[in-house]
Amino acid sequence: MSRSLQPLFAEIARVKTEQDLRSHVIPTIGEYFTTTRSGIFFFDQMLLLDRNLQKVLKVALSIERNPVARYLAEHHAPVHEKLVTSPKVWSIICPRPDHWHVMAGPIVSRGQLVGAVGCTRDRSMSAFDAQNLADLSGVCLHLSVWAATVRSSSTAIRPTSPPPKIERLTARELQIVELVALGRTNAEIGAELWITENSVKQALKRMFRKLEVSSRAEMVALSRAY
Repeated sequence: MSRSLQPLFAEIARVKTEQDLRSHVIPTIGEYFTTTRSGIFFFDQMLLLDRNLQKVLKVALSIERNPVARYLAEHHAPVHEKLVTSPKVWSIICPRPDHWHVMAGPIVSRGQLVGAVGCTRDRSMSAFDAQNLADLSGVCLHLSVWAATVRSSSTAIRPTSPPPKIERLTARELQIVELVALGRTNAEIGAELWITENSVKQALKRMFRKLEVSSRAEMVALSRAY
């Protein structure tokens, strides 16, 4: 018998930021569906990820390579790997032992696929089934409403002036932020700004201290929040 999803729906309705969504809702999803891994991501946040992770996701979410991703894009409905391919083919597409079983659901806003919910199980665990798909459908409905209301309204509201932390950056440092957001390496940034790669590294260290962040992703996220 399927458990009630009401506590999870209430948790989704309660959170107000994507950080809270990840820290409170994702663990609840993982517990409910008994997953090895679970996650929620939005496509417009891809540039904020580590460059290596960007490359991995670009392959993993390729509709040409991944039938699960293709199903999501074409149907806007939850899907697991057994619904679109055979176990043998899936083991070739995704040989990772902790992704032996995969289930994904769409986050839709204004008729567009804007994100996804992903759940995985390892080889020793049972496959996802029709009840899991039905339950994930309900979760995706609530996440889609959240994306269309809470998330869209929070990203639409911009202050009239930059926050104090951003004001600490010089014009050159702001250029570096923009190039980091585009996925440029330190060497590429240096070549574009006519400075050495080491100068870029030292500048990033100063910028991290000014902004009180510890990663490139945090720095870009902070700049994009205003």
